[in-house]
Amino acid sequence: MKETFSKALQAIRSAIKTCLAFLGRFPKVVRLLVYTGAAFVLCVVSFVTAIWVGVFGGIPTGKDLGNINSQVATEVYSADSVLLGRYYLQERSTVPANEIPDALKNALIGTEDVRFYDHEGIDTRSLLRVFFKSILMQDESAGGGSTLTQQLAKNLYPRRSYAFFSLAINKIKEMIIAKRLEKAYSKDEILVLYLNTIPFGDNVFGVKTAAERFFSIPVKQLTVDQSAVLIGMLKATHRYNPRIYPERSKQRRDVVLAQMEKYKFITAAECKTYQEKPLILKYHRLSQNEGLAPYFRSYIKTELMLWCREHQKPDGSPYNIYTDGLKIYTTIDSRLQSFAEDALKTQMSILQEKFVNQLSQKTLDQITKSRITQLSQYKLLKSSGMSEKNIMTELRKKSLKRVFDWKGEKEIEMSSYDSLSAHIRFLQAGLLAMDPASGALRAWVGGIDHEFFQYDHVKETTKRQVGSTFKPIVYAAAMEQGISPCDYVSARKTSYTNMEDWTPENSENDTYDHKYSMEGGLAGSVNTVSVKMLEKAGISNTIRTAARMGIKSELPAVPSLALGTASVSVVEMVNAYSVFANKGKFIPPIYITGITNTEGKVLELFKQEGTPLPALSSETSAMMVHMLKRVVNEGTGAGLRSRYGLKNDIAGKTGTTQSNADGWFIAITPKLVVGCWVGADDPRVRFKSTALGQGAATALPIVGKFFQELNKDQEFSDISNAVFGALSPALMEKLDCELSKSDRNFLERLFNRKKKVKQSEFKETKQSRKERRIKKRRGL
Repeated sequence: MKETFSKALQAIRSAIKTCLAFLGRFPKVVRLLVYTGAAFVLCVVSFVTAIWVGVFGGIPTGKDLGNINSQVATEVYSADSVLLGRYYLQERSTVPANEIPDALKNALIGTEDVRFYDHEGIDTRSLLRVFFKSILMQDESAGGGSTLTQQLAKNLYPRRSYAFFSLAINKIKEMIIAKRLEKAYSKDEILVLYLNTIPFGDNVFGVKTAAERFFSIPVKQLTVDQSAVLIGMLKATHRYNPRIYPERSKQRRDVVLAQMEKYKFITAAECKTYQEKPLILKYHRLSQNEGLAPYFRSYIKTELMLWCREHQKPDGSPYNIYTDGLKIYTTIDSRLQSFAEDALKTQMSILQEKFVNQLSQKTLDQITKSRITQLSQYKLLKSSGMSEKNIMTELRKKSLKRVFDWKGEKEIEMSSYDSLSAHIRFLQAGLLAMDPASGALRAWVGGIDHEFFQYDHVKETTKRQVGSTFKPIVYAAAMEQGISPCDYVSARKTSYTNMEDWTPENSENDTYDHKYSMEGGLAGSVNTVSVKMLEKAGISNTIRTAARMGIKSELPAVPSLALGTASVSVVEMVNAYSVFANKGKFIPPIYITGITNTEGKVLELFKQEGTPLPALSSETSAMMVHMLKRVVNEGTGAGLRSRYGLKNDIAGKTGTTQSNADGWFIAITPKLVVGCWVGADDPRVRFKSTALGQGAATALPIVGKFFQELNKDQEFSDISNAVFGALSPALMEKLDCELSKSDRNFLERLFNRKKKVKQSEFKETKQSRKERRIKKRRGL
């Protein structure tokens, strides 16, 4: 080995001596030029070698390039295969080769690299053109020297900044990577990789996302002129952005079309036709705050991130929701989601207009001042040691702010204090639709606008007083305890001495003179009857029944529970009402059905766990549905029939809390249960008038509009036309009684005397009383 090396070294020395001897025959000037050239070549070779071996940072190997894993957004799909939205750091999605139209490829090659199929990653002819025309002759129209493969290298491995020679180092790196890419992939594969990674402006990466963003179509449907618009953006993504600069973008499009004609991809006649067409965008931004079901997507993101941490890719690293291109399949139906969002926006814009003058400025200022300390800006100023007076001065300084408005967002001059005050004024809403048989969530609207109001009013942690929507649970608990639906209960006003003389009242004065069957008490939403029904059922029994029906919130063991003073979430209430439609069986909600990777390989499928659990007897649930139909046909929910003309077999219940802070309506059909809540985030912000603020006026119209749209769509005829099973003769007999009877004796009727308020103690069942005492003893 040593001998071989020694011989090689001697040969090199001999060659150098021969060269020097040969050069010695020439004049000194020639020798100097040769020495200078040799030194230059040596420096260049040394410089390139240093880059090659990684002195200026590593260069991906052929093996690395064969497993390119660029950042790809995770996509969320509806049950009917509609893209709801994405989770991303860079909004990027990939598209397979067979979906990329020839027009797009031709526009790209004709504009960016016409010799793409002839070179091997580096186009020496283009490099010479750049040197002579662009550098020496300063001809800007000569074009660049980077091939598509080199541009792909730059997209995959962004340039770094070096102290000296940054451009040269980056260019050489890109050439080396380009050569390796050409060995690792075919030309068509490189083209697909390029189109899937190139930036198009507006934080859009990849042609799939660009086609959806600017034209609202899949890539395979792009026309020649649309393809030219997208390829035209590549020269300068901001300067030629068609959303921002439509005229400039059109001019660039026409240049691309001319290039396509020049290289025979289209004819002259076709080029002229396309250039004469106006530039028409159908811009659709599908971000975390926009698109369908943004609140739902935000809700499931936490669960998906946990899933990613617990599941690993083939290389052993955990999945990343923002970069690994997962596909999430959900139970949401895009059409029902659209109906729900449109119905909510239509009603809430009308409500807000009515509500705008309901709150006095004095009250609004009091609420704003009480909440000002929650602002992050306030906390920051406070922590800096600023006085309260100076903080308020700072918070009242005006600046340009984007604010929500039902007529369209605005940019106006306002202070942080005024911004909070404006935020407090807005009414909010939440709507959830669920298939009662499967537990599949079909529509989820958590608020009026996710960009400006990200607080979700549907999820489990968002709880509001439920009002009269809790009454059906009380009546169901009473029936489960053996109380007959035709056992009449007096609506007489009663003052409970053991409850600090608490005296529940009804909304209608003429109700006190009657006694009601369960159906009558429920249809009329008679408060005094509901409290006495809770007394018959027992508080503890009722709380246990609610828990079996899916209500996980802590319920207060007090008589006012019958009137809905408990705070419960929309999702819990919809789940509970689904028990009535599901023949007494509880089934937990399901909303994610599957997760696949970017290639479509199934990573996990989700199914409803276990069997439905009995929460009520099938007889009780059937009778409750029958009674709740009366609420819709004749009671507080009759607006569904009279105002919205719904002919569906539908049951439901309205709810309104004290001082009209919360309005509820929950509708039950055999195949869909829909619950809706309306109110302000701060319960002190509310309607002054019950006529405007009750659930029948706030929440019911949203549900009514939703079902109106659903009924128009023939694809949902199975939901619209579904009917509840007929009650058996035995159950019909149990309900065969008048809704109410007079509760006045002969003398009261004769002299038209009003009843006196009865003094009484609220009584619990023996078992309920025992359980309450045990809890009290344990300090629970």
